[in-house]
Amino acid sequence: MSLSALPTRWLLPMCGSVLLLGACTQLPTESVNTTSLTAERHTLVAPDTTGYEFRPAADPNGISKYYQGRQIAHVMGHEGADWLERPDRNQEEGTDILLRELQLKPTDVVADLGAGTGYFTFRMAPLVPQGKVLAVDIQPEMLAAIQQNKVKQHVTNVEAVKGTTQNPNLPANQVDLVLLVDAYHEFDYPREMMRAVRASLTPTGRVALVEYRAEDPSVPIKRLHKLSIDQARKEMAAVGLEFVESVEALPQQHLMFFRRAK
Repeated sequence: MSLSALPTRWLLPMCGSVLLLGACTQLPTESVNTTSLTAERHTLVAPDTTGYEFRPAADPNGISKYYQGRQIAHVMGHEGADWLERPDRNQEEGTDILLRELQLKPTDVVADLGAGTGYFTFRMAPLVPQGKVLAVDIQPEMLAAIQQNKVKQHVTNVEAVKGTTQNPNLPANQVDLVLLVDAYHEFDYPREMMRAVRASLTPTGRVALVEYRAEDPSVPIKRLHKLSIDQARKEMAAVGLEFVESVEALPQQHLMFFRRAK
């Protein structure tokens, strides 16, 4: 999720990876504008354009690209890594509740798509001791952080996977759960990504989509960084994923489950 999505109380000026109040005025740039991602977009195969529109950005927190009527939000760069590991995240987002509601089995193969620094990756790893967690990200800096955390925590069932903006590079028909936490709304190619996710699922595999509740105006997150259940269902149905249920146990987010359509 982009730093621009955060409540005002979180938007302290940042220098490097340390929060220094008043020390600088420039927020980290968003990775949607970085040279590496721009170069990647020029080398990828032509996407499936179904459902996409290109028009001026109605909201400055998003890009000039729309999917199923939804403006796509900007992406958070690796400069915001410290925010992903903030000490009060567990309480604010109900991390323990989310992990419980995933109902993971010890042998599950889980993909943490948009893993960032691995906040959820390393909390899921002990829950699948005979399985593994595939930590997927497109930014080398995030993947390097995951590798460092893997060594530091002596974790053996985590694999870092470099994805692209169109493909998470997951193994076909082998993933029991794909977890996306506050990431999907930033995908430049949501249709291509979720079609690839669908192909990665086992016959009983699930997608767990976690997004801030767009229906709730009291959730202090900018509009483009929220997603309603109706919009999520519409976009998942477009790639052959059917809605199973929404668990509304988290403080501010939907936890929506999907599976392959019959």
